[in-house]
Amino acid sequence: MNKESFRKKRNWKKIIGILLFVVLVMSVIFTIIRIAQAPSESPIGSHEKVKSDYVLTLLQCILGVIVMFIPTLAERKWSIDIPNNMEIAYFIFLYCAIYLGEVHDFYYLIPHWDIVLHAFSGAMLGALGFFLVKYFSDAEILDTNLSPFFIAFFAFCFALASGAAWEIYEFLADSILKTNMQKFILANGTVLQGQEALLDTMEDLIVDSISALTISAIGYVSIKKRKNS
Repeated sequence: MNKESFRKKRNWKKIIGILLFVVLVMSVIFTIIRIAQAPSESPIGSHEKVKSDYVLTLLQCILGVIVMFIPTLAERKWSIDIPNNMEIAYFIFLYCAIYLGEVHDFYYLIPHWDIVLHAFSGAMLGALGFFLVKYFSDAEILDTNLSPFFIAFFAFCFALASGAAWEIYEFLADSILKTNMQKFILANGTVLQGQEALLDTMEDLIVDSISALTISAIGYVSIKKRKNS
């Protein structure tokens, strides 16, 4: 029964992965066509997407196709078994962030869509931090008697550092490719100034911190109870 359940989970992961790959590849093709058709600048008073908007979408879709294979490559290279639920959550996050967020403009259409995704990613990265400690301990790379606080602290720092790295990526993309990943330009073309221009980045980092801290606290309590028993 356990083997059958294991196979079903593996199949679900494979099905969701294939669907995500097809969706992202089709989005890449669609976006390339739109880049050729879109104007370089939007007419005054118009909210029509311009080439730079589709360049951002194309960049995100290509990146999505690449990073979706990271768990598989890691499993093959280091002979590790990443939990299937974690991989499925990862695929769902990419679908929501790239296909719904960028291709279908959920970042503009759905209020706080970006905040919801960062809360999800912060929790997911925090859980990944716990998994990494477990993997290093099982491989005898780290001391197996690490304190619950240190494990939770590592998970929190790992999630926060990953979130900061993403914000750096957004800043570089906006600076070099003239995109709008940091959402400092509103849907109506208004360019934010001063502290308002930093609001998206700081909200992302704060939500990442809260989400990662929550998961780290839950993990700490769980490990503490397990050690005490």
